[in-house]
Amino acid sequence: MDSDFGLLICITCLMVLLHFRNFVVSNKPQVPCYFIFGDSLFDAGNNNQLDTKWKANYPPYGIDFPKGHTGRFTNGRTTADIIGQTLGFNEFIPTYATATDDQISKGVNYASGGAGILDKTGAHNGDRFSLYKQMIHHNSTISRISRIQKNTTFLKECIYVINIGMNDYINNYFAKAPGYRYDSSELLSTEDYTDVLMVQYYRQLKVLYNLGGRKVALFGLDQLGCTPLIVKRWILKGRPCQLLVSDAVYVFNNKLKTLVEGLNKDKPDARFTFINTTSILQEKKGATVTPPSLPIPTKKKKLPDYTKYFARSCCPVKDKDDWQCIADSVPCPTRTTSTFFDSVHPTEPTNIAIATRSYKALLPTDVYPYDIHQLTEVKH
Repeated sequence: MDSDFGLLICITCLMVLLHFRNFVVSNKPQVPCYFIFGDSLFDAGNNNQLDTKWKANYPPYGIDFPKGHTGRFTNGRTTADIIGQTLGFNEFIPTYATATDDQISKGVNYASGGAGILDKTGAHNGDRFSLYKQMIHHNSTISRISRIQKNTTFLKECIYVINIGMNDYINNYFAKAPGYRYDSSELLSTEDYTDVLMVQYYRQLKVLYNLGGRKVALFGLDQLGCTPLIVKRWILKGRPCQLLVSDAVYVFNNKLKTLVEGLNKDKPDARFTFINTTSILQEKKGATVTPPSLPIPTKKKKLPDYTKYFARSCCPVKDKDDWQCIADSVPCPTRTTSTFFDSVHPTEPTNIAIATRSYKALLPTDVYPYDIHQLTEVKH
């Protein structure tokens, strides 16, 4: 089964690359600039100088990345990196921590490991830039751009991507953090908590709109309940996913889709879209990075050990409550066929699948109502 799984991912990557090849631009970028917000899934090194556990600036992170361990929480490129290359940017978008005046007009990456929609999310592991702080940083960037070049109308033609919300669940609502108490799950139901997230998310998106953002892709949550961290943390005894977490993901994604609908009605001169990461990572028409079939339990057959398919990180981690790669450890040799690099973050092949179908949807369920390529074609 493991060999079949690996072959499946190889076939998947080949499929999406072939599907993708006609959309790669090698000369002029399709949009004037590209701004990135979010958490560790998009972080490219903003946390390197922070007092925090949320860091990936050491090996084996970056083992397959041209510049090595830059602070990306994967073996190679992030989904945001790949989208940027697809948009035609020859250089990776610089982090807010390092971006110079010569670079910022083409875009900035504000994403921060451990960040959440809520400011307190992830506090038990140290400093991080919440979405609110990232918008403050973006405001600072726009002020810098305004000083450099008086005309900032080009910002309406740029692409803005946001991938956030994961930590608001696994490092807040469902957190088991020794020495730090999150009371969200005690005070609110999953439904009510997600409503709180949506209210705060909407506020920050209004800030982005007021700063010129008109083409915005919001990434939904992937299958958090099936990550090695969650599967091991809850001791699922062979079950593939933690249902409480999976249900929360379902609620979040549905409400985010509704939020997108509302934003497009409220802001008719803008285009917001929902990227359905869960759909992209599901088995549909051969485009999948999850096992194609799993053993089914029967009355005469015990529940099989699904965790051997899901709960595997490519790099060694300390224990079931830790998700990070052990520094200087040797990762698995099957990085091209593995789903997870550490216990939370995907490998580059998985990121390729997500980026490809975000840019050009393969299935109607991948995006709503636009893919990123369609956003690039909108003119203001």
